[in-house]
Amino acid sequence: MSTAIQTMEKPRLSVKVQTLAALAAIIGAVAVPQVFHVLGAASGLGTSLGEAFLPMHLPIILVGLLAGPYAGAIAGLLGPLASFALSGMPGAAMLPFMMIELCGYGLSAGLLRNAKIPTFGKVIISQISGRAVRAIAILAAVYLLGNESVRVASIWTSIISGLFGIALQWALLPLIVYRVEDLKKHEK
Repeated sequence: MSTAIQTMEKPRLSVKVQTLAALAAIIGAVAVPQVFHVLGAASGLGTSLGEAFLPMHLPIILVGLLAGPYAGAIAGLLGPLASFALSGMPGAAMLPFMMIELCGYGLSAGLLRNAKIPTFGKVIISQISGRAVRAIAILAAVYLLGNESVRVASIWTSIISGLFGIALQWALLPLIVYRVEDLKKHEK
């Protein structure tokens, strides 16, 4: 094969399956952060647990890896919006950037779904892609649109404060993907 990244053929998922997967990821992107917010409130840490563990990112990257780029991108775009509508989180100033970032995660993870590289590598590439898209959006908002509600420094501070979440994604996502794919093999 002459392409830079070789692919392994996984079965195409129906539109119905992709839609259900995207809906499940949106629900996860709303529900999982709420657990962290409740724990943060109960412990007196506030929203810092969510900022540290990045719980909204998990279902979005996962759906991209399992269901493909359409499900990943749509869930990434709509997950933060649904969460904001139901809980007010993320805050209004960060909402568009979260939508863009998570859309980038879901899209890149989905585009890598069939790539013949370890899932761990797919997760890292998706993390870099999502953060790069977010950084570009923040830079454009600040320097091109004059947005003063977000700071350029938030690009770096969000990475530093999210290191636990990044590590959690490295640990959990390859295990979950392996388990789901193993279950699919045994179904046949």
